[in-house]
Amino acid sequence: MNKSGLLDVLQSFDERRDIVIPGDKKATLSFCIRNFIDHANASILDHGYFAVALSGGSTPAAIYKGLAEPANRDKVDWSKALLFWSDERSVPPTDPNSNYHMAMESGLGVLGIAPEQVFRMQAEEDIVANAEAYERLIQERLPGGVFDLIMLGMGDDGHTASLFPHTHALRARNRLVVANWVSQHHTWRMSFTFECINNAKAINLYVIGANKAEMVAKVLTSPLTADSLPSQRIGTSTHKALWILDHAAAAHLL
Repeated sequence: MNKSGLLDVLQSFDERRDIVIPGDKKATLSFCIRNFIDHANASILDHGYFAVALSGGSTPAAIYKGLAEPANRDKVDWSKALLFWSDERSVPPTDPNSNYHMAMESGLGVLGIAPEQVFRMQAEEDIVANAEAYERLIQERLPGGVFDLIMLGMGDDGHTASLFPHTHALRARNRLVVANWVSQHHTWRMSFTFECINNAKAINLYVIGANKAEMVAKVLTSPLTADSLPSQRIGTSTHKALWILDHAAAAHLL
């Protein structure tokens, strides 16, 4: 990946996690867009395709919008992009709460990506069977089930993807995708597992805003209590996670 201009802000936080604090919200979103483009182009150059797992949330939505802007949309060969999702709500693809719907409406839908390159999670029905089917799809399409980039956020409760505190998906073994009952929201979600996420070539967690600052510090600096703070388990010594924070979200770390 082209790291020009990044070395002055990229820091190793510990053996499993790096952090980068590009500046305010605008600067951070600009960094996120450049970072996505760099990962895409490096992956295409290396092995001919770019397999990315997308995320929901306001920051990813802003990234998708930025990628679709005229200044950026031709910086990636979208004919070589494979779009997956790291989690999904149990709603139809036309529902505004769908992560698939949000990504396509925010900007990715205007990039001319062929339908056969877009693999949405079908979480609106038969979620257990469809989670198993999505896992098989990943294994069939991606060597070793390995993504080039997995995009993630962090919720106010420390969850990431749909790995919520004290849910059964936190203990999934030998699975890439599971159906997860989230009692906090009285609903099912489909989600990547820790195993799937931590095997990716690049793992990005995007956290922007002062309202996330306290939880960011708690996740990154407190002892490991992954049942309570699932996002603590993202990243390994061989596949480090990159936390991308704006100044406001990093306030308690500075």
